[in-house]
Amino acid sequence: LDLLNNAQVRVMLGPEDSMPTNFIIQPGNKSQVPILSFSATSPSLTSIRSPYFFRGALNDSSQVGAITAIIKAFGWREAVPIYVDNQYGEAMIPSLTDALHAIDTRVPYRSVISPLATDDQIEKELYKLFTMQTRVFIVHKLPSLGSRIFEKANEIGLMNKGCVWIMTDGMTNLLRTLEPSVIDSMQGVIDVRPYENPSLFDAELNIIGLLAYDATRALAEAVEKAGITSFGFDKINVSSNATDLEAFGISQNGPKLLQALSSTRFKGLTGDYIFVDGQLQSSAFEIINVNNGARGVGFWTPEKGLTQKLKLRIGVPVKKGFSDFVNVTIDPKTQEQTSVTGYCIDVFKAVIPELPYAVAYDFVPYGQPDGSSSGSYNDLIYQVFLGEFDAVVGDITIVFNRSNYVGFTLPYTESGKRNAWVFLQPLTWDLWVTSGCFFIFIGFVVWVFEHRINDDFRGPAKHQVGTSFWFSFSTMVFSQRERVISNLARFVVIVWCFVVLILTQSYTASLTSLLTVQQLQPTITDVKMLIKRGQCSANGGIAAALDEIPYMKLLIGQHCSKYTMIEPKFKTAGFGFVFPLHSPLVHDVSKAILNVTEGDKMKEIEDAWFKKHSSCPDASTVVSSRSLGLNSFWGLFLIAGIAAILALIIFLAVFVHQHRNVLRNSESSLLSRIRIFLKIFV
Repeated sequence: LDLLNNAQVRVMLGPEDSMPTNFIIQPGNKSQVPILSFSATSPSLTSIRSPYFFRGALNDSSQVGAITAIIKAFGWREAVPIYVDNQYGEAMIPSLTDALHAIDTRVPYRSVISPLATDDQIEKELYKLFTMQTRVFIVHKLPSLGSRIFEKANEIGLMNKGCVWIMTDGMTNLLRTLEPSVIDSMQGVIDVRPYENPSLFDAELNIIGLLAYDATRALAEAVEKAGITSFGFDKINVSSNATDLEAFGISQNGPKLLQALSSTRFKGLTGDYIFVDGQLQSSAFEIINVNNGARGVGFWTPEKGLTQKLKLRIGVPVKKGFSDFVNVTIDPKTQEQTSVTGYCIDVFKAVIPELPYAVAYDFVPYGQPDGSSSGSYNDLIYQVFLGEFDAVVGDITIVFNRSNYVGFTLPYTESGKRNAWVFLQPLTWDLWVTSGCFFIFIGFVVWVFEHRINDDFRGPAKHQVGTSFWFSFSTMVFSQRERVISNLARFVVIVWCFVVLILTQSYTASLTSLLTVQQLQPTITDVKMLIKRGQCSANGGIAAALDEIPYMKLLIGQHCSKYTMIEPKFKTAGFGFVFPLHSPLVHDVSKAILNVTEGDKMKEIEDAWFKKHSSCPDASTVVSSRSLGLNSFWGLFLIAGIAAILALIIFLAVFVHQHRNVLRNSESSLLSRIRIFLKIFV
């Protein structure tokens, strides 16, 4: 009353419970102030006719269809509702019993338990149920009382095999808040709860928090849509003896807000958010089985009944040209979609089975019945933000401005960026590994020869190791600064420098060849140059084309002798799949894309759609043929290896001969003599 009379609020969000909501509906209606509640679920509120009351929560009776569908599916002929003795518990029971009777399921008994019941009273009521033949129980209670009932039922054996417990969303919505001991007592319970769309948001909130968020968004959009500029109340003439309930003014903005809220429609965190006669419509319920945690086992929708999966609506572009990426075929007679094919579609179909859960989907063309498009690619992507589509699959480029209102997966095509690792391509991996091993080996051999007689190779152990490897690797650019004193070391270094010279010269030639092929360019190499010259081709053609990398590669694959592609100046991240912002599917699908692109499946898809058109040699084969392998240099490594090993043998023979007296000392043990020998060497 204070908010209406003194604060003169324009709209109310709340209250949380059905009882106070029941009271404030009439004052709100009289003052034309819309009231939007996100947690008042009592079916009794439906009977109160007020155009200014909006229930942004599901009516408790909306889950009756899901409960009776489960009972009908298993053919259970009797069921006993267990509910709390107050308005919350009693309001849903009439619709539940009517629905059970409609499927020929008897209700032989109704178990009513007071919210203030003691443990003894609960136990007494449960023992009464234990003596009955009925073994299907429907629990409609809040967690404070429901958790005590399940613990007692578990103690007396009423949760054993053969008993079926179905729980309404009063407890299911707050399941994660229950104590572990309560969850343990609920093993096997079937739960029903409103479906929270995972493609929209991954929030650590219960359904009440999600509904509160959606209700707040609905109010914000309604205020913007109504275009409110004034915030006054019209006072009405009332007598001085009038009570607070009679002294309300009338909001000037009420009718505009009423119309805006009534037409609100978006895909919220809880699914489709739309009011019909002031009541939020139920879209789907999820069926949960408590088994070492909550596990989803199915869904129920008013249209399809019980199903194991919910389908995503996947928007696909309708266009002309580049049909190898996406192609929507429409029957000219019926003007209905007959097939959706293409490279992007096959990639998506390959990615979905890699997800850790089942996802069903329908492709929905974004086009007109005559086969024309319904809008641009930006318009199509924006439909995900509006909630018309759950995702978009097609040749969609990942760019910054689009990422402000939708989420993109990792790209599954080549991006407009150069390969940062092209410098590794001139040599095959086995040649890189072999070269690295020989650098280390040569460094060790030089250290063996030099560390006893050369101060550059002496010092702490770390210094000796660093100097040896530095000396070896610096031979690549012939910049070694350390002197080599031993003739054996000089011999090994000379041979190794010869190998390194040939290796580096061959690497330089191969890399130059690769980069030269990549940078072969026409006379027009830049957009600015094209504009400056004002150049165009004959016969109404064009001098150059700017497009995405995948399109260019497809075109060049068909006409590789006529066109070439220059370095991209405007970099994009490639093609990706589109989902709503913050959708957990973005992360999961991205991981699945990596799994597919790293395997053979991706190459099979690319070959199926692109190789059939290509008259050019395979790029991977060309690069591989230009890469230098170990088979081209094994002779050089063999010479260097033999030279180093031969030098080591000569050094070892001379060293042993010089210190033969140590080995001949019979007074010391063999182990002691070896230790002395090694100490002399080091």
